[in-house]
Amino acid sequence: MKIYDTPGFPNPLRVRIVLGEKDLLSQVEFIKIDLIAAEHKQPAFLAINPTGTVPVLELDDGTYISECTAITEYLDNLTGNPTLTGRTAREKAVIHMMQKRAESELIDAIGIYFHHATPGLGPILQAHKHPEWEGRTQWGRMHREQAEGGLHYFDRVLREQPFIAGEAFSMADATVLGGLLFAHYADIPVSAEYSALLAWKERMYQRPSVANA
Repeated sequence: MKIYDTPGFPNPLRVRIVLGEKDLLSQVEFIKIDLIAAEHKQPAFLAINPTGTVPVLELDDGTYISECTAITEYLDNLTGNPTLTGRTAREKAVIHMMQKRAESELIDAIGIYFHHATPGLGPILQAHKHPEWEGRTQWGRMHREQAEGGLHYFDRVLREQPFIAGEAFSMADATVLGGLLFAHYADIPVSAEYSALLAWKERMYQRPSVANA
């Protein structure tokens, strides 16, 4: 298998954590995509993933799978019983619910703020941001407020349970970790008032899959 991604970026982090949790890192070849140079927006990459985002998983038969949740589902079912996407109907439902919240209320909201209300990844990508839209910056700032609400929500969740979706590590935890990395890049502070969230993050980085991602 091959993974097209950029190490150290939020969404690639999510899939690298999953690979570590599933002990699949040795079965994957990583191919670096230069996001700063907008390689992901060029025809060669768009032929692989029309949405122009990383990561992308390429299977041995030539199938390309994009979207972190879809990649995680595939990897989780590749080696025995699923462990990151749930075993029972209830586990699956709760994990997917929290996964959706982690995306919409945190990592995606931060991404919109970062790419549309800040310089983002630099001038080369400006052409892909519709700079003529006068409301773009305000729209981005509104999503920063949404992300700050997401930080508050997940801190509250983690005051009641050890992991984002309950009693075990799941793909939702990987997504929130990606969101916190994105918050760092976007200069969105995770203040000391979010003590449960910060304590959870410290615990997560003690997991080999996270520390080595």
